[in-house]
Amino acid sequence: QVQVVESGGGLVQAGESLRLSCAASGSIFSINVMGWYRQAPGKQREPVADITSGGSTNYADSVKGRFTISRDNAKNSIYLQMNSLKPEDTAVYYCRARTAVRGYWGQGTQVTVNS
Repeated sequence: QVQVVESGGGLVQAGESLRLSCAASGSIFSINVMGWYRQAPGKQREPVADITSGGSTNYADSVKGRFTISRDNAKNSIYLQMNSLKPEDTAVYYCRARTAVRGYWGQGTQVTVNS
């Protein structure tokens, strides 16, 4: 079993920055990929960025150049640095840890960007 807990959401103005954190615990040795997803009101959950155990990263086109995903293996954590935030980035952001068997979701953290 793997547990993930997000933190760092909040309310900001357009153009400002936020940094989200996600800490994993439990059977962390089994995690292959960790990533961030988001779900805006009335929309489906969508991938934002992910990072493999080897450090390879992927980003959604909508956040490329503005968001950066990183990891700290010593702390079993990943981060999402979000710069130049836009109102359309408003959503609940979820962290997901994926093993060879299944994915584990956090409870989510709200990010609200005012125009």
